[in-house]
Amino acid sequence: MTPHRDFLSILDFSSAELDALFVLAEQIRAKRYTKKPLAGKALAMIFQKSSTRTRVSFEVGAYDLGGHALFLSQRDIQLGRGEPIKDMARVMSRMTDGIMIRAYAHADAEELALYADVPVINGLTDLSHPCQILADLLTVRQFLGTYRGKRIAWIGDGNNMANSWIEAAQRLGFSLRLACPEGYEPDPVIIETARAEGADVTFVRDPREAAAGADVVNTDVWASMGQEDESNERVKVFDGYQVDDAMMARAAKDAIFLHCLPAHRGEEVAESVLEGPQSRVWAEAENRLHIQKAIMAVLIGGESLDRYMLRPRSGATTVRKKPARKLSKVGRPAARKSAAKKPVAKKRVATKPVRGKRR
Repeated sequence: MTPHRDFLSILDFSSAELDALFVLAEQIRAKRYTKKPLAGKALAMIFQKSSTRTRVSFEVGAYDLGGHALFLSQRDIQLGRGEPIKDMARVMSRMTDGIMIRAYAHADAEELALYADVPVINGLTDLSHPCQILADLLTVRQFLGTYRGKRIAWIGDGNNMANSWIEAAQRLGFSLRLACPEGYEPDPVIIETARAEGADVTFVRDPREAAAGADVVNTDVWASMGQEDESNERVKVFDGYQVDDAMMARAAKDAIFLHCLPAHRGEEVAESVLEGPQSRVWAEAENRLHIQKAIMAVLIGGESLDRYMLRPRSGATTVRKKPARKLSKVGRPAARKSAAKKPVAKKRVATKPVRGKRR
């Protein structure tokens, strides 16, 4: 059994490790990182949901690090014909060095990680989108210098993006204010976990209140992939939640606007904001490449995060917290529809069967 780490949630890394990951990503972006830690290695990319940024950033990133990426849609593999995820995980572990999955059910990503002998990276599930949030925070560092002490506003659906923003606030010490319509709140387990650890997370109904004084204003489409049949209803529910010039005017003077894309101009964001001087969405999209290269370098390529960690001043000591165990999702708000989730095994290590060597 090959020892490895997975990245299914932001909570899989400690705050010190996340800081170091950003430092590494910034060196990659500045082209000061020239290693090829994925040389001779292959990344399997499983797409249950289609994507532009996720596919391009992981595929180009693997190539830049010396490796090779395989695009696998459900039409390309037996998963689309009912092959169990646990069987696919054990086969791919013998043929590849890492797996990225972009799925509907978060339980699918958890089951894949449970049975795989190689690192599994969450490229998106209905529950969370950790790679995107790390790219967003890398963008905040790029343009505001730091995320610590900043106020970040999330306006719109309490979807996978909102869930991962809450987990990031739990780890990284910024203030998060979310404005969501009633019945469209983030996952209750994630909220409870973050609050139990003292995260500065506030919920409001008025999006203008969330935007007031914010350093970062962030939103997403009102109907995510798989919710297309709810689009007309959601347009009514989210009336008043559009990020327009008036809402941005309530934010801090030097505030930036973020959107994970694709954007629906005229719905969740006004064209003038998306294309305006405060928008950082194109740098944000680019940062998907840099942060995911850092993640792959560490998890698949064996790059050490210790060398990128901030060193304490003379006489000071730094205590590194162990990443909290990720809680499995127990349900979504009743007003929202989602795909049925598979049961998740509770003890990953104890139940993981022993397999032979890869290849």
